[in-house]
Amino acid sequence: MSASTDARAVAHAIVAAHGLRFGAITAAAISASSFSSDNPVYRGAKQACIALGFIEIDAECLARAWQAQTARTGAFDANQWPATPADFGMRPFPPTARDDAFAPCPERLGLYAVLPDAQWVGRMARAGVPTVQLRFKSDDAAAVEREVRAAVDAVRGTGALLFINDHWQTAIAAGAYGVHLGQEDLDALATEQVRQIRDAGLRLGVSTHGYAEMVRADAVSPSYIAMGAVYPTTLKKMATAPQGVARLAAYARLLHGYPQVGIGGIDAVRLPEVLATGVGSVAVVRALVTAEDPEATAAQWMAAMGAASA
Repeated sequence: MSASTDARAVAHAIVAAHGLRFGAITAAAISASSFSSDNPVYRGAKQACIALGFIEIDAECLARAWQAQTARTGAFDANQWPATPADFGMRPFPPTARDDAFAPCPERLGLYAVLPDAQWVGRMARAGVPTVQLRFKSDDAAAVEREVRAAVDAVRGTGALLFINDHWQTAIAAGAYGVHLGQEDLDALATEQVRQIRDAGLRLGVSTHGYAEMVRADAVSPSYIAMGAVYPTTLKKMATAPQGVARLAAYARLLHGYPQVGIGGIDAVRLPEVLATGVGSVAVVRALVTAEDPEATAAQWMAAMGAASA
């Protein structure tokens, strides 16, 4: 058979094996717009991943992993979805063993409340929420500094782990537990700035929205990796479609060794299927701040998560 025929067979085999799991239309035409290699497994896998609904950069990333996996094992297996970090070009796992790893955080961060101001941070910390994030949006540097310092004060004595969204320099100065960065924020940092956060002892969490961004995040060996949006969310316009629990489970297998946080559109009804993927934490934004009784709602979520991990 020719290379093109082999690639076509690879593509159809992958879609047949995984189409239902990822919710793809298995009868749809299989094609890809661009290739960076003539390897038939790579080409077929990229076509398949596009057909399965993965965006271009993630399909490219997966196709390279299929090629590496096939070379490593000596045979192509359509049923074996790539889940070995080395096949994605990642450095050896666990990441905590790397020389440049950020300070570790608990493997299971539990209920993770993303909150708009220090008052909410203190309220949820006192309610027993184990992990909280201050996501304070302002262009006023003085206001940001006040809010970050107030949030650090608000969790003191509660046991809650406080992450500051974006404002890493202020987080260092205020003595926060950690900082959370979006992918674009991480990409904007110079190597020296990443080192500055790490050397300050802060934990680092990074948002990801697919395979390519997970590989990018892994390059700096963060403390945890957040994955989403799992479900549709109206909080902000997302560049990628909702990931769904099938993809979330695949991500969790690849990133085994990292504390993992699922985020985006998760509610009490969806919580069990999210936890079943193996992630050790679920981040919520609206579920608490819009609840009639936020403390009672937090207690219910924490009880459900505790039962799921028992």
